[in-house]
Amino acid sequence: MSRKRKELPLLEGVKITDVAAEGNALARVDDMVVFIPFGAPGDVADVKLDRKKKSYAEGHIERLVVPSDVRVEPRCEHFTICGGCRWQHLPYEFQLQCKQRQVKDALERIAKVPFPEITPILGSEEIWEYRNKMEYTFSSKMWLTFDQMRSGVEFPDRRAAGFHIPGGFDKVLDIHACHLQDDLGNRIRTFIKNYGKEHDLEFYDIRANHGFLRTLMIRIASTGEVMVLLAVGDDNREAIEAVMQAVADEFPEITSLQYVVNTKVNDTVGDLDIVTWKGREYIEEEMEGLKFRIGPKSFYQTNSRQAYRLYSVARDFARLKGDELVYDLYTGTGTIALFLARSCRHVVGVEYVPEAIEDAKVNAAANGLDNTEFYAGDMKNVLTAEFIERHGRPDVMIVDPPRAGMHEDVVKVILDAAPARIVYVSCNPATQARDLALLHEKYDIEAVQPVDMFPHTQHVENVVALTLRI
Repeated sequence: MSRKRKELPLLEGVKITDVAAEGNALARVDDMVVFIPFGAPGDVADVKLDRKKKSYAEGHIERLVVPSDVRVEPRCEHFTICGGCRWQHLPYEFQLQCKQRQVKDALERIAKVPFPEITPILGSEEIWEYRNKMEYTFSSKMWLTFDQMRSGVEFPDRRAAGFHIPGGFDKVLDIHACHLQDDLGNRIRTFIKNYGKEHDLEFYDIRANHGFLRTLMIRIASTGEVMVLLAVGDDNREAIEAVMQAVADEFPEITSLQYVVNTKVNDTVGDLDIVTWKGREYIEEEMEGLKFRIGPKSFYQTNSRQAYRLYSVARDFARLKGDELVYDLYTGTGTIALFLARSCRHVVGVEYVPEAIEDAKVNAAANGLDNTEFYAGDMKNVLTAEFIERHGRPDVMIVDPPRAGMHEDVVKVILDAAPARIVYVSCNPATQARDLALLHEKYDIEAVQPVDMFPHTQHVENVVALTLRI
C-alpha cells in the first residue's frame, strides 16, 4: 500500500525579495528559502508549496495579494504556461540588471578570482521578434490548461501545434501566437495546422508514436530569407506532395522549403535525409559582408543582430594585429572563426559535430577564406599536445563551449599550450566561472562583457578576456 503524500502548506502574505536561478523569484520564510516562478521582487503573495526540502522549498503563487511596483503586463497570452519567456512580467531594463548581477555573482561565488569592473551588459536592440529560428510540435492530444479544465467546456478537437510543456514530453500546448519570431512564423504554423485539420491529416500521437504531421522548424534570417522544414511521421507521398505544394503556394516568400520523413521514436532529424521541395538547400545570414550558409541541421545563434555584437566583442577582446595563429574551440559552423579570419594569419577550428565542420568548410570556401582549417571530434580527444605540436602553438584561443563548460583535460591542454590571450565566450556564467578558476593558474581576467541574446528569459551570454601571466 503506497503512502499518502503529505499535503504541503499554503504560506500567506509572503514577501518576494529577489530573483534567483532558473528564472525563479525568491522569498525567505523563517529560515527557509522558497523559489517561486513568475514572481517579482516586491510582490506580496500567498504561496502554495509544491516541494519541500530541509533548506529550501519550491512553490507557486496561489494569490497575488499586492503586486510589485516592478511588474509590467506580459505581452503573451501563453505566459506562465508554455514555459518560455519567464521574465515577461519584468521590465527589460530590470531584466538586464538581473543578468548583470548573475554574471557578477558567478565570478564572486564560484570563480573566486580577481576580476575588473564588469562592463555594462549589451542589451538586445529588439526584445520581440528577435529569434531567427523556432521549432514547433504537432500533437493529437492538446494539453489543456487548468482554466480550460475548470471551465467545463468540452474540447473534442485536441489537435495542436505548439510547444512542449516543461517536464512533459507528450504535453503540447497549442500556440495561438508567439512573439519571439517575425509574425510570418505564426502564419506558417497556423496555415499548416489548419490545412491538416481541413484535409484530415493525422496529427502525431507522441505516446503511441504514429501520425503524419510531426514537427515544424521555421528559420527567418536577417537577410529576409526563409526556411521551412516539415517533419512527417509517415512516408505518404501523396499527402507530402499536397501539403508541400499548399505551403509553397500560400507563402511564395519561402526560399527554402524542405521536408523529412521521421519514423523514429525521437524527434531528432540530424541522422535523416532532408528533401528540398522548393528553392535552395540553405538560407544565408550576412555579417560584415561575410555570408553564412545555414542548412536545416546547422547551428547558428538564434538572435542574429546580437550575434554580431557578441562576435564583435570577441574580436575586440582578441586584439588581433594580423599575424596571429588563432584556435577557435567549439567552433560550431565556424562563425567566429570566419569572422576573425580576415584579421589574423590563420585560424584552426575544432568542433564535435561533423556536419557543423562541413558547414564551416563550405562557408570558408564561399567567402574566399583560405586561411582556415577545421577538425571534427570530441574536444578532449582532438585537442592534445600532439595536435598543438602539429598545428602550432596558438597566439590566441577563442573558446565557446556548451552549457556544461570545458572538460578538465581540455583546460589542462590550454594551460600547457599557454596562448598569450584567451577569449572565453559562455552561455552559462556558472560553468564559465568554474573554468576561470582553473585557468587562473596562469591567467588573469582582463575584461568582462555580458551580452543579452534572449530577452524575457534568464539566460545571458558572457565574454571574458584573459591574459597570460608573465
